[in-house]
Amino acid sequence: MNNPSWLQDVSQERKAEILELRSQRFAFLNEERYQTFQKALEQAPEIQVDSLDLSQDIISMQGNPSSEEQDSLHESLKAFIPWKKGPFNFFGTTIDSEWQSQDKWNRLGPHIGSLEGQVIADVGCNNGYFMFRMAEHKPRLVLGIEPVAKNYYNFQLINKYAKQDNLHFELFGMEHLDLFPKSFDTIFCLGILYHHTDPIGLLRKARTALKKGGQLIIDCQGIAGDEPVAYMPPGKYAGGRGFWFLPTLSCLENWVKRSGFQHVDVLFESPLSVDEQRSSEWAPIKSLKEFLSPCQTKTVEGHPAPHRFYLKARV
Repeated sequence: MNNPSWLQDVSQERKAEILELRSQRFAFLNEERYQTFQKALEQAPEIQVDSLDLSQDIISMQGNPSSEEQDSLHESLKAFIPWKKGPFNFFGTTIDSEWQSQDKWNRLGPHIGSLEGQVIADVGCNNGYFMFRMAEHKPRLVLGIEPVAKNYYNFQLINKYAKQDNLHFELFGMEHLDLFPKSFDTIFCLGILYHHTDPIGLLRKARTALKKGGQLIIDCQGIAGDEPVAYMPPGKYAGGRGFWFLPTLSCLENWVKRSGFQHVDVLFESPLSVDEQRSSEWAPIKSLKEFLSPCQTKTVEGHPAPHRFYLKARV
């Protein structure tokens, strides 16, 4: 396996470990359980893109495909149902995803500052929606870090048409950020911390991966409350597994500060809306509305309803 082009833009201190991990992770892409996604990518037709718009809520690629090409593309797109992040428009086919990801980007945008020329990590990048939104701002590199094979192939399908050479997807996890000491100007950590058993350890790794003066942008799910505490559900939370620590806003701020960050700013706080996360034609699944009580103050399991907190912190 050849060295990736992005490697020259990050620290070379742990290059051998990065390459070894990359080789291990790419080895499982050919497993039988991922063949549906691999075939969807391979069978997606070559279509000339006449216009690409990364600046609007719906990431849009337009051209003049034949009806046969349109049908073939539609089949490839369907392979990735449910689409969790978006929206996108592929040559007239609009992907209305479960998450209205533009809402998050529009809230964060005024606070991020210039990304031009930056080396950026998008941790837990899913299919890359936010990476493509970042690309409009001309970063040197956006490295998407995401261990899920479906999302890898989904990103490759999108970039088959978007053709953004400064965007790269690697099958790493947030726990691997310490392989990149002092490498990134900005790290986006959106919707990740509460899915891990050691959020403070991950924040410390993020700090070591930032350059001096670098910034960490956080979106974290949590609960309402004034006390600096975190709620740990005993099992499922809002119908989902893998929820560990759901902090109050003051608890999250303490996590970030005690991990060594300075100048911690709260950018946004609000209950999670059923308009932002909901089922759709391209995500025909039970979503937030189905997992909240009628008054939407509790989950169906009786846990506190989810809130979202956005923070910015510097080293």
